Amino acid sequence: MSAAIEQSEFPGHEKYRHLFTPLDLGFTKLKNRAIMGSMHTGLEESPDGFERMAAYFAERAAGGVGMIITGGISPNEEGGLVFRDENGAAVFAASKLSTDEEAAGHKLITDAVHTADPDVKICMQILHMGPLAMNDGLVAPSAVKSRINKFAPNELDAEGIEKQINDHVNCARLAKKAGYDGVEIIGSAGYLISTFLVEKTNRRTDEYGGSYENRMRFALEVVRRCRAEVGDDFIIIFRIAGMDMLEGGMSWDEVALLSRELEKAGASIISTHFTWHEASVPTIATMVPRAAFTSVTARVRGEVSIPVITSNRINMPQVAEDVLIRGDADLVSMARPMLADSQFMNKAAQNRADEINTCIACNQACLDHTFSGKTTSCLVNPRACHETLLKYEPTDNPKKIAVIGAGPAGLAYATVAAERGHNVSLYDAAAEIGGQFNLAKLVPGKEEFYETLRYYNRMIEKFDINLHLNTVVDVDMLAESDVDHIVIATGISPRTPDLEGIDHPSVIGYIDALRGNKPVGSKVAIMGAGGIGFDVADFISHDGPSGAEDVEVFAREWGIDFENHPRGGVTGIEPEVASAPREIFLMQRKETAVGKGLGKTTGWTHRLTLARRGVKMMNSIDYLKIDDRGLHFLRDNKPECLDVDTIIVCAGQEPLRALYDAALTRDLPVDLIGGAFEAAELDAKAAIYQASHMAAAI
Repeated sequence: MSAAIEQSEFPGHEKYRHLFTPLDLGFTKLKNRAIMGSMHTGLEESPDGFERMAAYFAERAAGGVGMIITGGISPNEEGGLVFRDENGAAVFAASKLSTDEEAAGHKLITDAVHTADPDVKICMQILHMGPLAMNDGLVAPSAVKSRINKFAPNELDAEGIEKQINDHVNCARLAKKAGYDGVEIIGSAGYLISTFLVEKTNRRTDEYGGSYENRMRFALEVVRRCRAEVGDDFIIIFRIAGMDMLEGGMSWDEVALLSRELEKAGASIISTHFTWHEASVPTIATMVPRAAFTSVTARVRGEVSIPVITSNRINMPQVAEDVLIRGDADLVSMARPMLADSQFMNKAAQNRADEINTCIACNQACLDHTFSGKTTSCLVNPRACHETLLKYEPTDNPKKIAVIGAGPAGLAYATVAAERGHNVSLYDAAAEIGGQFNLAKLVPGKEEFYETLRYYNRMIEKFDINLHLNTVVDVDMLAESDVDHIVIATGISPRTPDLEGIDHPSVIGYIDALRGNKPVGSKVAIMGAGGIGFDVADFISHDGPSGAEDVEVFAREWGIDFENHPRGGVTGIEPEVASAPREIFLMQRKETAVGKGLGKTTGWTHRLTLARRGVKMMNSIDYLKIDDRGLHFLRDNKPECLDVDTIIVCAGQEPLRALYDAALTRDLPVDLIGGAFEAAELDAKAAIYQASHMAAAI
């Protein structure tokens, strides 16, 4: 930034001076260095998707971000998602842009963003899924099936390659016509363009295969021809896999050469990505350290003179500022953080970072939804992608509301109701807010839950909620109060199985195990392999510092060599697992594979972590009894006994409804929410969603 800029002219807080420095691209200017990165939301295929996307993106534009990149839009039918109508015909809705009619729909989005803030740029991501496309017409450079897709791709011939290039060009042309300021062409993640670049997925022997110069040809032709079509006053971002996390993936020299050639071909900006979807290294989960991959971006930045974007696990303004101060990147992409808080940049500009609802990288309502065909949202912000459906409007009839229980549901209800203008009192028997979040934050790799608790504490202060901790509320107190409405969010209690010997001294509950209230022996059986069982297994098998807070530890655990950058960053590197000296058995009654019910985008990381630590996972267990010999059970109708020191019970929960039931008998105006309403699984996503909707309606 020029030293001539005066503080009075500065569009952000001095604390984040680099983040709020404008970036001049020559033909246009970005007002700051923050980008809302691309995320497919499911709205792209929704019947009312354009209207909802317009509201979704406009709210982020008004929230102060410098540039927005949409979710992926296919340039043709074979590159996208297929939905079938009642006659079996393919239906694409907004997930494809190849016609003037589709461009007209996108104009709703660009007009809404530019109306919200004319200085905000919005680029459309062109995403050709290639061998990851979920349709039987998918194409790729070679007929190499991805291990994560049930369909095998059709190998492109010369005419087919020309068609794919032209379709990208047509899509860019239509994006400009629709009012976008630019496009992002995705050349990473295992999608079409990236499969040309990597030898294992490109087995061609023509001019698009063989040498790396040939394998780059498709990507470079797409950029060259798009630039020729859209002219010089249009942003073209190309997203590369700076480190693709694949055995036999791209080498550093190949990444560097591609970066330089993309600049020559006409790219305005290079965006760095760090994985393929089929890679066995987590890059977006909460166990990943903040800004873990920006050193890779820094190396790319050293190869080119155009701006470079970095991304992944950058979720607070100071993290972004530090990345820019180090010179790792010119721009910082934050996708999920903008889901969690649309006002992220406005709050940073006003030095209100403590009010940011921080992305905790849980993926439960965003990416898990995306890859399950559901509309994206956010665990900590249910309004994300539902802006037209869930509104926190000021009340014209303020009520006195008592919320009993300061876990996730109670906190969400109390803060939303108070924000709307209700007079809220919040009670909890514990000495701190948070409920089950206070257990989650203890698990290595889940330290981000501290941020959620910080946010709610700040909202309690901001909205003047009357907080009463260390307070046990009974029905007489409620009956004698002068409140207009009562909300019971008393949560759950761990379920105790009806099993002979369950009171044996070797048996402890998961709360005591996580809090360290009772000792855990060297040979442990965990009864229950849901989310809590996995958390407990992670907690007691972990040794040393948390990889989520130390990039070097994380790299060793997952076999990444950031310093030498072998092919894919991982080729030939063995993970180094530090585990506690315990023998652990993770057991479940269900016949399905252990961990099958975990999140779609993160479950595999938990299963792989525990497997590397030697945790033995056992299904189809019929528990019999517990005695001095250990845990007796049937497996395949054969009796077995585990001689263990400790048995940790993670056998589900029971809703705590006694206060609610008592309130009903007294005919009090009461609602029930959260785990007290439904305790089948500890589900903060469902609890916060339910509580927020109810608080928005009262």
